[in-house]
Amino acid sequence: MPFDNICKYLSEKYPDRFAAWLLGKSPATVEILKTELGIEPIRADYVTFLRTEGRILHLEFQVKVASDPPLPLRMLDYWVRLHRRHRLPVTQVLVILQPPPPEVVIETLFHLERTRHEYEVVKLWEQDPEVFLQDVALMPLAVLAAASDPTQLLNRVAQQVSNIESLEQRQETITCTQLLAGLRFKRELILQAFRGRVMRESVIYQDILQEGKLEGKLEGKLEGKLEGKLEGELALILRQLVRRVGAIAPPLQSQIQALPLPQLEDLGEALLDFSETADLVAWLEEKSRKDEG
Repeated sequence: MPFDNICKYLSEKYPDRFAAWLLGKSPATVEILKTELGIEPIRADYVTFLRTEGRILHLEFQVKVASDPPLPLRMLDYWVRLHRRHRLPVTQVLVILQPPPPEVVIETLFHLERTRHEYEVVKLWEQDPEVFLQDVALMPLAVLAAASDPTQLLNRVAQQVSNIESLEQRQETITCTQLLAGLRFKRELILQAFRGRVMRESVIYQDILQEGKLEGKLEGKLEGKLEGKLEGELALILRQLVRRVGAIAPPLQSQIQALPLPQLEDLGEALLDFSETADLVAWLEEKSRKDEG
């Protein structure tokens, strides 16, 4: 599972928010640089140019500490290439998403004879979740933050996500949050947190109930809300499927468009495990067999 790619996606979509989190202040201008670095091409997860401060911010996401070449050498390599290209100071932050085994030491510098290079390390499991819960851009990271009761934190994050008013942003945040939560929780627990009571307590659901004082009026509003939700859900799922498995053939699109809202929501969860079109075909066939039965 490309957990670091999820972080890369979020940081490139919200570079100012990630820069503000790690630097402790909001830069006036943030420009995302190309992440491929010359000589032998290597790719850094996240490189941002802070134009107003004349500085490069290099943010590297890692699930596992062990790597080849070792992380300290990689960070030194990135620093040299970035500084040579831009001739600017480089601030490097290594964000580790998951605690390593107890015997593994997390290095914060490269040191060999007279060469010494240091970088900052952020251990996500030691971070205050409140920082992430207050910012939609950072919210998916909250499921990996410090918690005396991780399950309670997961449910709280799910509740917070359900309060996002924009359907597209809410669904995108749900997807990213569920994927990152896979580093810490079992799939069944993740799905349970994002279903049922948590979603029913969201401000969106409560607004619908409060507006529909008369039963007929409530039913009409719910039908309109559900119709709009169906269209939004369909568009979002099709986009997510294209990202997961590539272009969707028209016959498959027709089958997906014919699905009712509950089955679309099921597909939105199932597609997280898809890696090719055959997975989508198998899911649709299985759903069809169950309906016929």
